[in-house]
Amino acid sequence: MMAMGPLSIWRSPLIFLAILAAIFGVLPLLISQYRMSIANEILIFALLAMSIDVLAGYAGRTSLGHGAIFGTATYVIIYWTANLGGSPWIGCLLAIAAAVLMAAAFALFAMRVSGVYFVLITLALGMIVWGVCLRWSNVTGGENGIRGSGRPDIIADPFVFYYVTLAVVLFFAFVIWRFVHSPFGLSLCGIRDSESRMRSLGYGTTLHMFLAFTITGFFSGIAGVLYAFFNNFVSPSTVELSQSVEGLLMAIVGGVGTIFGAFLGSAAIILLENVVSQYTARWPMVLGFMFIGIMIFAPQGILGALKRQATRKL
Repeated sequence: MMAMGPLSIWRSPLIFLAILAAIFGVLPLLISQYRMSIANEILIFALLAMSIDVLAGYAGRTSLGHGAIFGTATYVIIYWTANLGGSPWIGCLLAIAAAVLMAAAFALFAMRVSGVYFVLITLALGMIVWGVCLRWSNVTGGENGIRGSGRPDIIADPFVFYYVTLAVVLFFAFVIWRFVHSPFGLSLCGIRDSESRMRSLGYGTTLHMFLAFTITGFFSGIAGVLYAFFNNFVSPSTVELSQSVEGLLMAIVGGVGTIFGAFLGSAAIILLENVVSQYTARWPMVLGFMFIGIMIFAPQGILGALKRQATRKL
């Protein structure tokens, strides 16, 4: 059997996932329940950031609408369980289906454009969803939002829910990695590099972008379901623009096009929000300075910079 070199380690998803499983798996044994809830939030938003990274890093499309897709899934499951008294498991399926349909609807408008036009269209569509959630108060509760009915008994315990979240996020992290390294994922990279050339080679670039957007909506829907169980509350702030921006920042800080960098980006931003906000109300300014610093000194993100350093040492 051949020995695995340093470069192979960086390219192996199973090793990354094993390291993440070990780190996040042992955390509840070392930290308080409050800090465990922060770790739980990091995992959920890492999945959202990974869904955004598929488009931004591999298809060359920056979406500002995935926060609305994420929040739509949260709204559906909480409305289904709290207002209609439905089964939470059926609610999960309905929420994911709603996220996929929402992503497909977004894709119909956005798949034919690129660059700043793609950003603007997804931003506008996300703002429409936010406006509906804000004004359709009979269903969404308006500014007051909707309080959930709690988690199902089987995952009601915080420790059980944390490990379920960890298992789900790591599983879909592997699924996303396999997706972007599949022939379909490689064709997305080709579209990113030269869409006209891919079209001349016979690829249906428009269909590829439609499917990519819809599939990433599925991953955002999974994150939205986990967030519903985690937060037990949903309001228009769950679908607003800042949700998409934060997810995109997590992907950028971790490293666009790395997938697993989303965990580092999510941890950096959520920890910064929770730690710095204890000392100053101007924590967004600190976040801004951190983001500027990363863009100057590590434009490829934290994980991208680590990979680059490891490659240089070979």
